[in-house]
Amino acid sequence: MRLVLFGPPGVGKGTQAERFARARGVPRVSTGDILRDAVQAGSELGRRAKAIMDAGRLVDDDTMIGIVTERLGRKDAGSGFVLDGFPRTVAQARALDDVFDDGRPIVVVSIEVPEERLVERLTLRRICANCGWTAPPGVTVCERCGGTLVPRRDDSVEVVRERLQVYARQTEPLVEYYRMRPTFRVVDGDQTPEAVAADLAAAVASVGGGRL
Repeated sequence: MRLVLFGPPGVGKGTQAERFARARGVPRVSTGDILRDAVQAGSELGRRAKAIMDAGRLVDDDTMIGIVTERLGRKDAGSGFVLDGFPRTVAQARALDDVFDDGRPIVVVSIEVPEERLVERLTLRRICANCGWTAPPGVTVCERCGGTLVPRRDDSVEVVRERLQVYARQTEPLVEYYRMRPTFRVVDGDQTPEAVAADLAAAVASVGGGRL
């Protein structure tokens, strides 16, 4: 099981990735998490990424590809993985294809939600003040550590709309890169988390006749 899951901010991608990975017994590989791990571990790639981020720049493709490739080479990812936040560029997608060019499919699912619904969701979003976990709608206490949920500083309407526009510009080439593949699917994210999870599972099963 190799699943690439992507969608704009507020679509519920992280929640669905974690849920799907847990159900399948494979790791959820989040770029945010592995960047933090690489920096804390002090690896060569981690030091390079830290220097870039400390300078206020985005981590370049080569560094990001190296960090993700190292993570996916670990034993726990041998039977599969769910990628959350990678690839973000066509160059990263091509690198992923090169690394896993063994005939086993990479399933790509785009979770989509209308922009106005995303703005509504994001301006109401809450994160844990202690561990940074993002809470799904309706949750009042952090499910990871029991911490207090607070609004995100960057979730004003103006900032949210700009982030969505940036995402659309950056990912449009990526969607086009994957769209014509028989392993590409789209899931309606404007549903309850349970309904999205069911549609995601069905979408993945439809790629491999239920075997994936």
